[in-house]
Amino acid sequence: MKDRKKISLILAVALIVITNIVTFNVAIIGHSAVSENKYVKLRFLEEFVKENYLYPVTDEDLEAGELKGVIAGLDDPYSMYMTKDEFQEATEDITGRFHGIGVYISAGEDGLITVISPVKGSPADKAGIEAGDKIISIDGKDYTADKINDAVNSMKGEEGTEVDIKLLRPSNNKVFDVTIKREEIKDPTIISDKIGDLGYIGITQFKNETGADFKNALGELEAQNVKGLIVDLRGNGGGNVETAVEVADALLPEGVIVYAKNKDGDIVFDYNSDSNQTELPIVVLINEYSASASEILAGAIQDHGRGTIVGMNSFGKGIGQSQKQFANGDGIRLTTFEYFLPKGENIHNIGIKPDVEVELPDDIEGIGIEYSEVDLQLQKAIEILSNRE
Repeated sequence: MKDRKKISLILAVALIVITNIVTFNVAIIGHSAVSENKYVKLRFLEEFVKENYLYPVTDEDLEAGELKGVIAGLDDPYSMYMTKDEFQEATEDITGRFHGIGVYISAGEDGLITVISPVKGSPADKAGIEAGDKIISIDGKDYTADKINDAVNSMKGEEGTEVDIKLLRPSNNKVFDVTIKREEIKDPTIISDKIGDLGYIGITQFKNETGADFKNALGELEAQNVKGLIVDLRGNGGGNVETAVEVADALLPEGVIVYAKNKDGDIVFDYNSDSNQTELPIVVLINEYSASASEILAGAIQDHGRGTIVGMNSFGKGIGQSQKQFANGDGIRLTTFEYFLPKGENIHNIGIKPDVEVELPDDIEGIGIEYSEVDLQLQKAIEILSNRE
């Protein structure tokens, strides 16, 4: 660049070229013979930051940032380095009760925190937060996908306290603010009911207890002599793969459910169903926010020809992560495998294509049994099962 050439001539020294940003247009940084050794570079960078950064910085801050930076360099929204507190938060066995606003979120490919769905009846649901909304800031502090754990902690708090959240709604490109009072969130993963002579089971997320709860709900519906089963996976962002397999096993004939391979092509896991299954005809509802473990279940049912998939193309997350905790309590979540459906397809960035595509209007009031009068996807599921001979 012309300006840099002039400065070089005037000062007659070699300058460090700082890419991406130059603050205050002040170029008074002198020559530094930084070794090609990355550890020497890192040490130099630490000292430079400590001497020149406008605000106070600690060794702990730098160390955490350096370790996170290794994983951030992968440009993978699903992989991350976590501090001890973050790792504990990520791996704790969720009891289904906590104080917060009640919303499922995910790290979006666009770098923003994306709402998968609000917990039905939660403060977030009552405040009008919808699937697909992007969380921009919490209590005036901006958050991006790489800070999703911090965002989760910020939304939790004592019961009765309030939290201010700024959101972006991509459907109309509007930014809006909501103030939400934290409550105790009761977070069941199974919603079971009847629609006429049909059974309905909605699965909000796959947690440790979901498989057993699903089987109990299925047994109760079969005892009531339902003629068909609707499995609603809309807005289900995934969760525990083993739990999704447990649900699939109750619905599928003997055969492959899902298998996964690592980067060397070695089998990481291989799950199969046994011959014990319900004989009920099945319709599965999916949408663009049905992801990961939800897609394993829907894809296995589709590949086995066990049911009809209705709705919109699913999210398309066909990779999985492993977690490891280190001696100091910190940990890592790293993408280590890709999974394949019974027919051998990996659906990453592709998703599950429904057998019957049904689009919902943008201004729909809600989905599920409570909104059956306007839920066109649910209506189509009922129609398909009711017309079976």
